[in-house]
Amino acid sequence: QHYFTVLFGHEGQKPLELRCEDEVDGDEWVEAIHQASYSDILIEREVLMQKYIHLVQIVETEKIAANQLRHQLEDQDTEIERLKSEIIALNKTKERMRPYQGNQEDEDPDIKKIKKVQSFMRGWLCRRKWKTIVQDYICSPHAESMRKRNQIVFNMVEAESEYVHQLYVLVNCFLRPLRMAASSKKPPISHDDVSSIFLNSETIMFLHEIFHQGLKARIANWPTLILADLFDILLPMLNIYQEFVRNHQYSLQVLANCKQNRDFDKLLKQYEANPACEGRMLETFLTYPMFQIPRYIITLHELLAHTPHEHVERKSLEFAKSKLEELSRVMHDEVSDTENIRKNLAIERTIVEGCDILLDTSQTFIRQGSLIQVPSVERGKLSKVRLGSLSLKKEGERQCFLFTKHFLICTRSSGGKLHLLKTGGVLSLIECTLIEETDAS
Repeated sequence: QHYFTVLFGHEGQKPLELRCEDEVDGDEWVEAIHQASYSDILIEREVLMQKYIHLVQIVETEKIAANQLRHQLEDQDTEIERLKSEIIALNKTKERMRPYQGNQEDEDPDIKKIKKVQSFMRGWLCRRKWKTIVQDYICSPHAESMRKRNQIVFNMVEAESEYVHQLYVLVNCFLRPLRMAASSKKPPISHDDVSSIFLNSETIMFLHEIFHQGLKARIANWPTLILADLFDILLPMLNIYQEFVRNHQYSLQVLANCKQNRDFDKLLKQYEANPACEGRMLETFLTYPMFQIPRYIITLHELLAHTPHEHVERKSLEFAKSKLEELSRVMHDEVSDTENIRKNLAIERTIVEGCDILLDTSQTFIRQGSLIQVPSVERGKLSKVRLGSLSLKKEGERQCFLFTKHFLICTRSSGGKLHLLKTGGVLSLIECTLIEETDAS
């Protein structure tokens, strides 16, 4: 029996006692354990790290020396160019002075005085004329229009900066924390709901950060302000707004449903208490992108009002305005269609039996309300019954829904649920005739 013991370097680990059947086998195990020692690898790693650090320091020193030499060469080139320009200027001055050197010595002193006075008067008249030209331009309508145009651009940059900040708060104070919360062990909200509420808010933020940086770069080149090419970059990417606007009402509805969860509501109030939100709710931040396209259209209208017809940017700005107006109309139509479909589906869900005609996308909701159905026999005489089987012996309250193609008549049960009338609950307007009784009696 041949024993050997393995001792561990850290506390809390008991020594490991092992036994082999023969001495040779035990020696081989001990030798193998020695060769597999981790401390040898650590020593080798430390040596290699020291060599690596030394080489890195040498490389950094060489880089610094190279940069210094490069800067010295650039400074010397600049100095050479400056000296060359001075030499050229001095040579030109000498050439101008040569023809007059001989004459000035022989010239009469009175003539010199007259020339000096004439030179002074010419300079004074030139300065006065230039001052008059500048004052006239400052007071001209063109200068006033340019001042207003510049002010519009400055206000646009400030508004864009504020909008980017609002998107930053939306993404960093709400979207990303809620996305993390959705990945927790007990998520107060699902990832699908987070996507439904925020959709492509993060993409919109990145887009406007790029646009804002471009605006600031243009302002740095003031008084030359060229903005049309920025809108050329922005226009092809504005289709992402269509998805956001189309989803807006649905996102608010999903948010309202999520607020029914106490854990989510409590967490959301913590996020809204962030000083960066300035007391504003999540719904407010979700609404800001809805007004951005109309704001751009108004800004371009104001810019064009103060941009001369011969201005180099006139056509580009008009093109950008027309594209934004077209996009705004499409977004408005899509929002109207989407809202109409959601309204129809909401009404369809409130009717217990359901209603297939509301699944028609061309069916547009007009209005709803309570009406009193008049009985067939009134004041002792038979009235003209227009609804056939809908005739009653006493008045009855009906919940009515008017659409472009149909008229729905529902009764409300004691439990508050709506039921279509069994006969005549769905009236096709194309088969109806509306008769107005002009007789006052």
